[in-house]
Amino acid sequence: MGLLLAALAYSQLWMAGPSVVAVEIARMAPVTRLLAVNGRIAAVNSVDIRPVVTGSLSVLSVAEGDLVTADQILAQIDAAAQSAIVRQAMAGLDAALVTQQQATENYDRALSLGPNIARTVLETDAHVVQTAAQEVARQTATLGQAQVVLGNHTLRAPRAGTVVALDAELGQLAGPTISLLTLADLSDLVVEADVDEAYATQVALGQPAVLQLAGDTRNRDGHVSFVSDLVDVSTGGLAVKIAFETPVMAPIGLTVATNIIVESRDAAVTVPRTALQTGVEGTGILVVRKGTAVFQPLTVVEWPAARLIATDGLAEGDTVIIDPTDIEIGQAVVSDQP
Repeated sequence: MGLLLAALAYSQLWMAGPSVVAVEIARMAPVTRLLAVNGRIAAVNSVDIRPVVTGSLSVLSVAEGDLVTADQILAQIDAAAQSAIVRQAMAGLDAALVTQQQATENYDRALSLGPNIARTVLETDAHVVQTAAQEVARQTATLGQAQVVLGNHTLRAPRAGTVVALDAELGQLAGPTISLLTLADLSDLVVEADVDEAYATQVALGQPAVLQLAGDTRNRDGHVSFVSDLVDVSTGGLAVKIAFETPVMAPIGLTVATNIIVESRDAAVTVPRTALQTGVEGTGILVVRKGTAVFQPLTVVEWPAARLIATDGLAEGDTVIIDPTDIEIGQAVVSDQP
């Protein structure tokens, strides 16, 4: 019986030999810290065209995709009522001018009589001339305002560009709250994206970026051209824009995979994120030393990446256990590498 127990114990000891673990040897190497975000193509110069008056859309002179020049007529709001107001203002001005002419002639005749006319009559005629001039000025202003409003019934392109969106139909009611179309300059495009606020302080103007348009395998160079000073409290996102180093032609709204290069180091030691563990001993990794798994406290640059830069606790040449799952501190282990 004793021999049987001894044989069983020897068998279990043989079966519980060192565990084979996947490892990597820590090495100094160039490291680039990337921030990956998805953005969309947008025009640097884009404007929504909205009428400043309310009325029925009577003329629509462009279609989506049209290239327009500055000051080109885009659309018109029915101006029949406003045209009548302009004509009424013109009639009022004409009448005021006639009255002014008559008042001036009367005053001139009174002056020609010299001492033969009463002073009070002369003063009255002078007052009538002044009143007539004031009425002419008022009617002129009324006409000018009516003509401005009439001009607002015609929508013109504020700049050259392409009609990238058209949300208008003839006969619809248009007004200041309704965008009829969007005009954009497609020769100057950027990528607009939101960066999580956790990394907002890491993004800065001028940082290089690598861009890949949806459906295109080519990588394009760019740089951060805008960083907002305001984090959106509802989304926790920080708005950024990335400009292309070489102009591209792409549709507005196209998805662009963007890697912002936040930091580049000529030499640093990195570890796989899978090697990192946190427990009662703190944050660290397991390294192989003399055939044993040893816990090594580690400080890293926390970053959304598969590999993390080690700033303290890891030396070049250390044997790092890539995946410490089910491996206990002090456990006998053997590397999978020769």
